[in-house]
Amino acid sequence: MPKFVYEAMNQAGQEVKDEIEAPSSKDALAKIRSLGYFPTRIREKGGKKAAAGGGAVAKKKKGGAITISIGGVKTKVITQFTRQLSTLQDAGLPILRSIQILADQQKPGVMKNTLHQVADDVEGGATLSEAFAKHPKAFNRLYVNMIAAGETGGVLDVICQRLAEFMEKSERLKRKVIGAMIYPIVVIAFAAGIVTGIMIVVVPKFKEIFADFGTKLPGVTEMLIGFSSWVVGGTPPGWAVMLLSPIAFLVFFKLLRKSKGGRYVSDVAINRIPVLGGIVSKTGVARFTRTLGTLINAGVPILEAINITKETAGSEVIARALENVHDSIREGDTFADPLRASKVVDGIVTNMIEVGEETGDLDKMLIKVADNYDDEVETLVGSLVALLEPVMVVILGGIVGFIVIALFLPMVTLIQSVSSGA
Repeated sequence: MPKFVYEAMNQAGQEVKDEIEAPSSKDALAKIRSLGYFPTRIREKGGKKAAAGGGAVAKKKKGGAITISIGGVKTKVITQFTRQLSTLQDAGLPILRSIQILADQQKPGVMKNTLHQVADDVEGGATLSEAFAKHPKAFNRLYVNMIAAGETGGVLDVICQRLAEFMEKSERLKRKVIGAMIYPIVVIAFAAGIVTGIMIVVVPKFKEIFADFGTKLPGVTEMLIGFSSWVVGGTPPGWAVMLLSPIAFLVFFKLLRKSKGGRYVSDVAINRIPVLGGIVSKTGVARFTRTLGTLINAGVPILEAINITKETAGSEVIARALENVHDSIREGDTFADPLRASKVVDGIVTNMIEVGEETGDLDKMLIKVADNYDDEVETLVGSLVALLEPVMVVILGGIVGFIVIALFLPMVTLIQSVSSGA
């Protein structure tokens, strides 16, 4: 009879790890519950790995020598691999043969090397999820647990298809948000470059002309010349400050995100930015609801699913809310109440989750919430782009207008004085 390794919570909320014999995973879950435990993770115990000894033998892979590679794997590559794996599993190929085929199809690099190592581990007796777990740069915890759920339920092809769809939708949403940010960043960068050029090249020449006439300059002109002098020869030079400030801000932001407290403060600050904060907030809700809904639909126990979602949420505000939800469910309470108390999502979200709990369709409700928020994010991104265009035109027009007035106002004064003297 198969043996299953499980993790569970007892009635006191303590973690329990043990093994149990059962004909199937469903029977194993029933047995665990009959012991008074709440199962959080279960998998069939894998076979023994190949024993070491008798001298090391180097196996040459079919793909040839292993290439040296640095870095991670792009989401697009993982998504394509997952879809192909789903197709091969649906066709009935053994998992080891499927991995070997897909490894040979990859271009030399991180993914090819990773899949060769995964194939070796599977051939040695490890489960596919255990082999994937050794390569977190390619397969994150969400991916590994989804694969483990597919192996336990015998529906690996279906799970791979859902994983591919999940990653495609997440990547599409990410591209929309990044696309909305590109326009203002490019415009601001060009504007800063042009203004800096004017301060360094044009304004000093006008300064020399004004000095030759020896007349008193208007306040706006003096302000512009002072700014130009700071850009060219300030201490430190203004051009260096303008160039290094964005880099310093990015470094500071990265360091701030290293700690949980810093991530929480930065997430709260970003969420309060008009329009942009709404996009980021709704993107976070869409991500966590889709992740959690996909995991529950795949058969991952809800407490384990919440822990995985918390780690992959990308927002410390949402992660803290999910931690409260996890503690609430472990104590026998509902999902919706602590989420409502956290005030990180709209009322419609908590109401839909509450209905999902009552009807037993929590996974479907979560995915519906994610779909709705994806649509809202798309609308907000369009609104942001439409709003940015006139705002940028007004700002750039104001900067250019200020420079023109500051430079030509003394010229008008000089012309008037010369005309009156004549």
